[in-house]
Amino acid sequence: MGEGERLLKVSQCYLSTTSGPLAGLLFISTDRVAFCSERSMKVFTQKDPKFVKVLKVIFNHVQVVIPLKKINCVNQSENVQKPTQKYIEMVTVDNFDFWFMGVLKYQKTFKYLEQAVSQS
Repeated sequence: MGEGERLLKVSQCYLSTTSGPLAGLLFISTDRVAFCSERSMKVFTQKDPKFVKVLKVIFNHVQVVIPLKKINCVNQSENVQKPTQKYIEMVTVDNFDFWFMGVLKYQKTFKYLEQAVSQS
């Protein structure tokens, strides 16, 4: 956290990824929104693809940090067939979508997100 930045809310949730939901914590502050996974994730990197294909396995926590100024909008959504399954969509100014699901205290978390983005 930077100087003058205040933490507003922390919520347990899942970040939707191409390999499935990733459990972690969503942090909302006066300057940014961040997500950090609870567990590390296996990531494969390719080393020097021109000569030798060597795959390296790295275990890292997934971390996403988005300055509030870079968030275009925050939307609520729900599963049409299961309305109890609610989602929060965060769209950045470069049209990248982040989807959060299984958010504990969904309404309160959405309210904090909406307020933080509108005040930035």
